[in-house]
Amino acid sequence: MQYHSIKKGIFHARPNRFIAHVEVDGAMEVVHVKNTGRCRELLVPGATVYLEEGRNPARKTKYDLIAVEKGDLLVNMDAQAPNKVFQEWAQGGGFLPGLTLLRPETTWGSSRFDFYWEAGERRGFVEVKGVTLEDDGHARFPDAPTERGVKHLEELIRCQEEGYEAAVCFVIQMAGMKDFAPNDVTHPAFGAALRKAAAAGVKVLAQECMVTPETLTMAGPVTVRL
Repeated sequence: MQYHSIKKGIFHARPNRFIAHVEVDGAMEVVHVKNTGRCRELLVPGATVYLEEGRNPARKTKYDLIAVEKGDLLVNMDAQAPNKVFQEWAQGGGFLPGLTLLRPETTWGSSRFDFYWEAGERRGFVEVKGVTLEDDGHARFPDAPTERGVKHLEELIRCQEEGYEAAVCFVIQMAGMKDFAPNDVTHPAFGAALRKAAAAGVKVLAQECMVTPETLTMAGPVTVRL
């Protein structure tokens, strides 16, 4: 996926989940943060961040914060990006050859999954999770407790039991990761649910991305350690 009109800035503070104070060209700007997660290890004072200038003149903030440098690592933290990147990758044949339908935001049972797909007589659901948490080259999810994430895994198990194929794809919004694993320290229930889902036949995928300030592109698979 492609961004436009990128500006480099210095992060100063995050008063709430939705906005941040960023120095741009020597002036302080209030910018929209495109990720309501904690991101505490990313948004630290003095961090170099990348902003996309908005195209709507009526919006309250001029910029969206989309990426941040963490040491030598560039991390995309746009929460809307993983679904877009997955869709591009899947439509290009990366997820499943012979895909004839890929429909976003499909309700099944009491959950709305990110994608429903068909390929010949095969059909299934995919839930996509964006990963921005890294520890010494190891990618982890989640960075905060997610009961919604646990519910999605439980629903994927039910999909599998009803004859659908089911998968969860962790889109790692950075490159060079050694592996991916659930973050049992932050939310042990999610880790337990992920292992239960895998044992029930739900596919667990982890794909890292090539990241630049202007682009995010699916790269290759990362080893999943459960």
